[in-house]
Amino acid sequence: MTVLVLTGVTGMGKSDWAVRLAESAPVEIVSVDSVLVYRGLNIGTAKPASELRQRIAHHLIDICDAVESYSAGRFVADALRCIADIESRGRVPLLVGGTLLYLRALFGGLAELPQASAGLREEIDAQAMEVGWAALHGELARLDPRAAARIHPNDSQRIQRALEVCHATGRPLSDLQVVTRSPLAGQALHRWALVPVDRGALAARLAGRFDEMMRAGFLDEVRALRARGDLTARHPAVRAVGYRQLWEHLEGACTLDEAVAQGVAATRQLAKRQLTWLRSEREMTTIDPESAGAFAAWRRQVQTILQQA
Repeated sequence: MTVLVLTGVTGMGKSDWAVRLAESAPVEIVSVDSVLVYRGLNIGTAKPASELRQRIAHHLIDICDAVESYSAGRFVADALRCIADIESRGRVPLLVGGTLLYLRALFGGLAELPQASAGLREEIDAQAMEVGWAALHGELARLDPRAAARIHPNDSQRIQRALEVCHATGRPLSDLQVVTRSPLAGQALHRWALVPVDRGALAARLAGRFDEMMRAGFLDEVRALRARGDLTARHPAVRAVGYRQLWEHLEGACTLDEAVAQGVAATRQLAKRQLTWLRSEREMTTIDPESAGAFAAWRRQVQTILQQA
């Protein structure tokens, strides 16, 4: 069966391309986004409107409460179920999003790792409160240099998980993450990535996008999440880019202008990490979404694939 994948740099219009394709092709959209899974996180995720989702099938959006944790393993199971359901209806799954960890899990498979330990995570969180995540990244560099090299020093969630695995198993996470069989083995997999050529324009676009979110009520959205009373800065939903920075402002750690500047910087860092990973993906066809006729050319290519399938 045929599976289509559209990934790329944040803010480059992946969702818009997917919707425009779905308006004229027998595809259903499966979100590959670690934040779109959460209910209540709408503005800061550029979540497709509910009216649009009623008109065009979207999957794996609004499936979790913000207090929950959502993992790559759970995503793979959910995505495979969606793919099978879509194919059973005689339609084609179109996986859309830029959460690279989830794409790696789909393309290369998942290693057998220990279940999350609440006790270990509490210990690591307490240590981070004392010495900071940068120091824990240094500890990870001693225990698992390869994992530390690919995890950003500010990525507290992945630092925590890598240390948890090291402590629980006595082995580096990178040793356990051996190459495994892809869950999509046997599928006709077609992959594209939206990657802009003009990096300066990308930076300006990301800053403008964040400003638009602020004007749309992003701060009020974060304020409402904080007012629930059951969320903290340690929850994965709150750690998401933009949410984390505005949360810190509401906690009194910085001014709103500082939070916005930090949010824009974090978005640019995310884009940089995505670009680095996409350059290493040899089977990914890159498209400059700003080039003339880019979407029309991609749509023709997809239609040819669907006709052949």
